[in-house]
Amino acid sequence: MPRRPRGSTGAFTYHVLNRAVRRALLFDTPADYERFEQVLMQALQRVPVLLLAYCAMPNHWHLIVWADKVSDLSRFMHWLTMTHAQRWHAQHGTAGTGPVYQGRFKGVPIESDAHLLTACRYVERNAFSGGLVARAEEWRWSSAWRRCNHREDELLHTWPIPVPSNWLESLNQA
Repeated sequence: MPRRPRGSTGAFTYHVLNRAVRRALLFDTPADYERFEQVLMQALQRVPVLLLAYCAMPNHWHLIVWADKVSDLSRFMHWLTMTHAQRWHAQHGTAGTGPVYQGRFKGVPIESDAHLLTACRYVERNAFSGGLVARAEEWRWSSAWRRCNHREDELLHTWPIPVPSNWLESLNQA
């Protein structure tokens, strides 16, 4: 029997994340990250949610998404994780060997402007906090890099609140 979609409060922004099973590497090469970004773009085209921020790390990823309808968040995450897992297995020749992800996504509703800024800061500085780069905007697989390099294209949506003028500085503070 299929799982029922998780209840969500609708018309809120969510911080969602998922990790590889046993903290294995999801992304080992730049091509792995690029393939994930392609699946992310396809998921955004299929399900009406908006992506505000993201960061893909070697063994997990974080997204800040706006989902208007109760079922959209679950549909979006199901399609994203299922499709990425199938393509990951195909790319690595591991189809039928078990799950890619440790389980269902984790999602936290964001219910205030201050919480949105805190969550976006956490997501966009994830690679910096993890010691992968000297500055948050140097991590190629994040919305911070995309914004700094004017590469928002179809992937990112404008925030519903103003981005603070000292945003980059705040991302790179210890």
